[in-house]
Amino acid sequence: MLKIHNSLTRDKQTFVPIEPGRVRMYVCGMTVYDDCHLGHARMLLSFDMVYRWLQASAYDVTYVRNITDIDDKIIARAAENKESIGELTKRMVANLHRDTERLLMLPPTFEPRATEHIPGMVALIEKLIGNGLAYPAANGDVYYAVAKFPGYGKLSGKTLSDLRAGERIEIDPHKRDPLDFVLWKAAKPGEPSWPSPWGQGRPGWHIECSVMSEYHLGQHFDIHGGGHDLQFPHHENEIAQSEGAHGHNFVNYWMHNGFLRFNDEKMSKSLGNFFKIDDVVKVYDPEVLRFFILRAHYRSPLNYTEATLADAKHALDRLYTALKENTAPTAAIDWNEPAALRFREAMDDDFNTPEAVAVLFELANEANRSRSQAAAALLKALGGTLGLLQRDPHAYLQAALVDDGGLNAEQIEAQIAARAAAKKAKNFAEADRLRAELLVAGITLEDSAQGTTWRRT
Repeated sequence: MLKIHNSLTRDKQTFVPIEPGRVRMYVCGMTVYDDCHLGHARMLLSFDMVYRWLQASAYDVTYVRNITDIDDKIIARAAENKESIGELTKRMVANLHRDTERLLMLPPTFEPRATEHIPGMVALIEKLIGNGLAYPAANGDVYYAVAKFPGYGKLSGKTLSDLRAGERIEIDPHKRDPLDFVLWKAAKPGEPSWPSPWGQGRPGWHIECSVMSEYHLGQHFDIHGGGHDLQFPHHENEIAQSEGAHGHNFVNYWMHNGFLRFNDEKMSKSLGNFFKIDDVVKVYDPEVLRFFILRAHYRSPLNYTEATLADAKHALDRLYTALKENTAPTAAIDWNEPAALRFREAMDDDFNTPEAVAVLFELANEANRSRSQAAAALLKALGGTLGLLQRDPHAYLQAALVDDGGLNAEQIEAQIAARAAAKKAKNFAEADRLRAELLVAGITLEDSAQGTTWRRT
């Protein structure tokens, strides 16, 4: 049975969906003021993996991943670019979809945008005010009264006294308590705004996810996910809002992926040590990046360097090389087969992709050693549950990247033909020279009784 590490209880729990056979999952998506970087890729790929495995486990999954399209950063970036907010967010959403498609992610079932749900946010804020958990301030803002929600801090493990003693909180004279957070922001000149009982304004960041998740999944659903940095305050505030409004449990299983680090520091835009997905996939095949992220456990920190990405490429090359001679048709996975069973046990243990990937390498070794078509077919089928190994092996191994700058396929084939002619003329020195020249250009030749094939290294 599937076990999930629940951030709320801080342990692994057997997964029991609210409705048998059906899973409802919400993941906090992107704030579209800039292109996605590798830290975002880790979050997006982690939950794409979860989504795929739930489907492979025969669940009917409704997967909601939102887009924040109104926010302080969006307003500031649009002003900086001298463009409208609509122009900025339209371009960034298109780039987001470009990046998720490159990284072979499945589209979510629903992808709601914050600006589509303003009336629902106003209604939820009114409910919180009616429940005595929120209050309008004299400046036109509306705040959540944190101290009035008894469960505040249960996700993050923080108490109100801890927060007051250890957190740096911006002083706002309109708040009754420095810990209170904003639900509705009064309109400022030149900023977009919507009507509300408290005047023109726009929603705070936290309220949007409570509303969009409820709209698509109901007031109580199975899984809520996001990056570890969202656990506090964003997800903590979501719990306060949703449970404060409705008086019952909001989410059964909370999941948080670990940070992606660069030189052992968290990768983030604020630190300036981030790499955009669009830049990385000009140097490495997007599937290499997917494999690099998925072969680490989703909750563990993952350190990005040129060496670790190059190692991921080498490893993925090995898996695809094992598939080169596979001619077996794609078939349904027999989960009673020993390798498939080990793979399932790994994935059912809180999505343990490192152990699952180890099974893939066992199958690759068997396929290489015994030329087993069954092992190669199972390797491809199991890889497919992770969104890997579904391309033609020769196409993958011979793929040239946008910025490759090397030889194209026609030039390589011409060199191979010249080498074959030299060997036929017994000019072995010339044949060796041509092979070495290709190797320097990053092309490895592999000779067999059927002829010479090549791959990029």
